[in-house]
Amino acid sequence: MKLPDLTARARRIRLVLTDCDGVLTDGGVYYSERGEEMKRFNIRDGMGVERLRNHGIMTGIMTGEMSPSVRTRAAKLRIEELHLGIKDKPACLHEILARTGLTAEEVAFIGDDTNDVEILGLVGLSACPGDATSFARAVADFHCQTAGGYGCFRELAEFIIAAQRVTE
Repeated sequence: MKLPDLTARARRIRLVLTDCDGVLTDGGVYYSERGEEMKRFNIRDGMGVERLRNHGIMTGIMTGEMSPSVRTRAAKLRIEELHLGIKDKPACLHEILARTGLTAEEVAFIGDDTNDVEILGLVGLSACPGDATSFARAVADFHCQTAGGYGCFRELAEFIIAAQRVTE
C-alpha cells in the first residue's frame, strides 16, 4: 500500500490493538527451574503505549495466551483493553466495537502469525513486525522494519502519531 493511503488510514485510528507473542515479545518463552513462564518486553514499546495515550488513542492486547506476565505488563502500562485466552480474534474485535462504539476503520491491529491473519483483514490499519510470517506479511498494510519484541509496536505508534499530526 502506498504511503498516502497508509497515512489516510492512520489518521482515523482511535484504538491500537496488538497480539503479544511475536509483537510485544520476541516470541521466546523462558522457564525457570520451577517452570515459571517469563517473557521479555521492550521498554520502547511501552513508551509507544504512553505516547498513543497522550494523543488520545486507546491501546489493547489481544492474545490467545493466558500468561500472568502479560496481565502484569498491561497493568503497568495502563492498557485499556486486555483480552487474554482469545481464540477467535474477529469475535473479540466485534465485541470491542459494539461496546466502544468505534468502527473497524478506527482500529489498527498488529500481528505476526497465522492466528492474526483474519483480524488483520478486518481493521482500518493492519500491521506486522519486520520478522512476521509470510502469512501475516501478505495481508498487512504496514510492514514494520523492526522485529517483534524489539520496538515494532513503537514504530507503528509513531507512524500513527505522525499521520495524525498532519491534520492538527
